[in-house]
Amino acid sequence: MSEKQRKAGTPGAFSIWMQKKMNARMNRKVRQGKGGFAGMEVLILNTIGARSGAPRETPVAWFDDGSGGRLVIASGGGSRNPAWYTNLMAHPDQATIELPGSDGPLPVRPQRLEGAEREQAFEIITTASPRIGKYQSKSDREYPVVRLAPLA
Repeated sequence: MSEKQRKAGTPGAFSIWMQKKMNARMNRKVRQGKGGFAGMEVLILNTIGARSGAPRETPVAWFDDGSGGRLVIASGGGSRNPAWYTNLMAHPDQATIELPGSDGPLPVRPQRLEGAEREQAFEIITTASPRIGKYQSKSDREYPVVRLAPLA
């Protein structure tokens, strides 16, 4: 890893390879009807690459918002938003999700939450998974919270 990558917090080749392997494994589990990881429910978020235009599928933890929507948080564990969030915001009209044991992708409408609405959603998330609140408190950026609402 170069000094520039280290300073920017960019993952090295091994980390990228490992993440791809772990994501593929989690995607297989979700498609087999097993959607849990570290005490959280997981879905597959299907997006279109912001720059490449290629289809992307990413396992993401989700939280029930109480209205039929699903909340996801773009923590990414670093100083930048994760790629799935960038892709989702670049092509929101092409987003779909796959739930454990579902018959196929479900179209969703992503909405980035702001202000009081974000705070309320963040409370739901941190109540269900307190470690996310700890990660947020150590970060220099506010993690975006997105509601994935099913399309009628």
